[in-house]
Amino acid sequence: MRKVAVIMGSTSDLPVAEKAIQVLKEYEIETEAHRCPNEAREFASSARESGFSCIIALAGMAAHLAGAMAANTTLPVIGVPCSGAKLDGMDALLSTVQMPSGIPVATVAIDGAKNAAILAIQIMAVADAGLAEKLRAARDEGTAAVLKADKEVRERYKN
Repeated sequence: MRKVAVIMGSTSDLPVAEKAIQVLKEYEIETEAHRCPNEAREFASSARESGFSCIIALAGMAAHLAGAMAANTTLPVIGVPCSGAKLDGMDALLSTVQMPSGIPVATVAIDGAKNAAILAIQIMAVADAGLAEKLRAARDEGTAAVLKADKEVRERYKN
């Protein structure tokens, strides 16, 4: 299976969700985006049968969406706490990571949708050599960019 669901608690989470969707598309992962808090239980309960490998759940404030999804599926759920007007996302972060034993939610940084997508890809790459190779190539490109920037800094400030 190479399909990831991106679930939002509200439409205000869409700008963050789009970052995950963009990365998943770059890796040619089939993606469906939903904003369905009222149907969350039904969606999570049937996600495996619908061909999903992983669920990314984004929410701000109380951020209970990832937990609600995880409580109703055995698929990996990755929570993305979204920043909000009141506490800059700290409330969402704490709500997302404080899951009861037996109902885990992997959690990334506040507004960390890109890392959520990469984590979902890493989970799927355990059983997909093609995805694993794409991840390796992306890491190599990242390393090359860092080394180039380092060389430029050293050259610029050489004594």
